[in-house]
Amino acid sequence: MISTPKACRVELAGQQIELLPDPALWWPAERVLFIADLHLGKAATYRALGQPVPSGTTQANLARLDRLIDRHAPGEIVFLGDFLHAAQARTSQLLAAVEAWRDRHPALACTLVRGNHDSRAGDPPASLRIGVVDEPHPVGPFAACHHPQQQPARFVLAGHVHPTLKLHGRGRDSVRLPCFVQEGDQLILPAFGEFTGGWRVDAAPDRRFYAVGGDAVWKV
Repeated sequence: MISTPKACRVELAGQQIELLPDPALWWPAERVLFIADLHLGKAATYRALGQPVPSGTTQANLARLDRLIDRHAPGEIVFLGDFLHAAQARTSQLLAAVEAWRDRHPALACTLVRGNHDSRAGDPPASLRIGVVDEPHPVGPFAACHHPQQQPARFVLAGHVHPTLKLHGRGRDSVRLPCFVQEGDQLILPAFGEFTGGWRVDAAPDRRFYAVGGDAVWKV
């Protein structure tokens, strides 16, 4: 029996939002998915440098995107930066895989907010039909960004950090999990991409953490 992923519902900027364990952010009222740090081609970039890293991460990432789209039927996906990892990632094999993914969802609008890796990797090919904008990009009451920041009169959705937290169990048991981090009028999303690593965010009085583990997101 396949379990149904359990989202965590929160209110941001007066809107009902779902934090998804995929991980992604779903704005159901406007049918928009926000995804941070896909980093397509990161493993291939490392392999090009002669480092023995796993293969198949691009197909795994695209399959997870397919499942999200099938489950939520979004009208738009907003990528919060770092769509491609590096110029070396622009291989014919990778671009063909992304083209095939895009062709499976021809009616879906896609927007990329440029991140630091996008500036080096270059914009996605025009054939992918992905609109490319600079941060901050207004989406209703939100400012879609790559880098965490403050924006007057808008709630910031950002990536870049690949946030994680460390949970402690009994004895010396501990586990590190990706997480969403809210601080003031800003929410940082965990990295969507496989093989992206993470940065541990320390607790602070005004920070809220939402851990991602298995098929669930929960407030810590």
